[in-house]
Order: sequence, then structure tokens, then C-alpha cells
Amino acid sequence: MSTLHDLQRPLGSTGLRVSPLGLGTVKLGRDQGVKYPNGFTIPDDAQALALLQQARELGINLIDTAPAYGISEQRLGPLLRGQRDEWVIVSKTGEEFEQGQSHFDFSAAHTRLSVERSLKRLETDRIDLLLVHSDGNDLTVLRETGVYETLAELKREGKILAYGISGKTVEGGLLALEQGDCAMVTYNLSEQSEKPVLDYAASHAKGILIKKALASGHACLAEGVDPVRASFELIFAHPGVSSAIVGTITPAHLAANVATVAAVLQGSR
Repeated sequence: MSTLHDLQRPLGSTGLRVSPLGLGTVKLGRDQGVKYPNGFTIPDDAQALALLQQARELGINLIDTAPAYGISEQRLGPLLRGQRDEWVIVSKTGEEFEQGQSHFDFSAAHTRLSVERSLKRLETDRIDLLLVHSDGNDLTVLRETGVYETLAELKREGKILAYGISGKTVEGGLLALEQGDCAMVTYNLSEQSEKPVLDYAASHAKGILIKKALASGHACLAEGVDPVRASFELIFAHPGVSSAIVGTITPAHLAANVATVAAVLQGSR
């Protein structure tokens, strides 16, 4: 069985080491307003626990959540009891999802409230990486709201170990990396416009997490080409990439993704 246990890599210069594949958990907490090609049923606690155990056994140590992912954080707290040191936990601030709608608040007061709430929900004393969940106006969010200044304070207090942005623009990603530790960017077979952010990260020892690595399940290519393999080959060919976040609740998909990433990385050694 292919695993990622021996393939961890540094998350920039944060001191954190992460598996090249991370587990996204939006599907543990929310089934409204999600951009997947097929509907799904949120797994129950037994199914979620089995998925997390499988992820650990396959060498995944990176887990990605957010307040905007419905009840994902609230569920992960109890599900991860006794395992805190086994995981690098990524959460976010800025976006809230209520009554089927997203709204955003990047103020200092809300940022602190959001992080303190995440700590309680996740039953932990620190969040390894805290990302600004951007509304797309990355530069305005970073320059005018004070959110990064608040995250810097929380880092000094030890409540978060690193911070950055989950953004949507090249300019925002670059500014986020200049002043912070990490950026989460979209990079896949059909969308590579944020590649300059990856380039900057590679030359400045900053962390990069890839979102929508498989185009939210929409990855497709010509007949005879494995789109998952091609996606991971593209992603891991770039030296700036730390890890790709893939949100699956299907054990077979999780095992197949791990096997593919392991084959791509071991083949490129």
C-alpha cells in the first residue's frame, strides 16, 4: 500500500512539516452552496472517524477546515481527541456561512473572536496555520481591514503558529507572502494564473497550499489520460508547492489520490 509517511515536506519556513496531500473537510460540515459536480451526503461520526483514521494510516497529517465549512470545526474537535500532535491543523477567518449564505468580516474584533472560537471548537490550544478566507478583494482585505495585524498579534500570543491567505489574485497572494507565512492558491490543469505566487514562494521559502487541485472534481482531459495523475504531476512539478488540499469523503478516492501522489513524487526523485 502506497503511503505518504516518508514524503513530508516543509511548509515554507514555518517549521511545520506537512504531507504533500492534505484532507479538506468542507464535506464534513456543509452540503449547501458547494461547487462539486455531484451531490453528496455528509458522513456521520463513525464514517468521519474512519476517514480520518484512514488518512492518518496513509500518511496524511494535514487537515484543512474553516468556520465557513458549516459544522466542520465543531465535528473535528471531538473526532480528533487524543490525536492533536498527529495533525497540522489549518483553519481560516473572514468568511461565515449562515442560512445558506456567505458573509465576510475581516475586522480586528471579528478576527480575534473567530480564532478564539475555532480554538474552542477544535479543542486545541493552538492552530498551526490560520488563513484569511478572502472574498476576492485580496489587496483591500490585506491593506485596509487590519486582519493581518491581528493575526500577527495572535501569532505572538502563541494561539496560531503561522498565518497567510486563501486568496484569489496574484497581487493578493504576493502581498500575503511578503508579510506572512503561506498562501493557499488555485492551481490546476485548467487554471494556472496564480503561478507567480508559487514562483515567489519557491524563491523566498514561503509555504504554498494548493486548493482546487482537481478543479473541485471537474478535472478532465483527453481520452487515455488520467486527469488525477496529470493534475498532481503539474502541481508537484513546481518547487514552491508544499501540499495540495483535496476534500474527499470517499475512502477509495482518498487511497487512490495518496497512491497517485506517492507515485508522482517517488518517480520525480
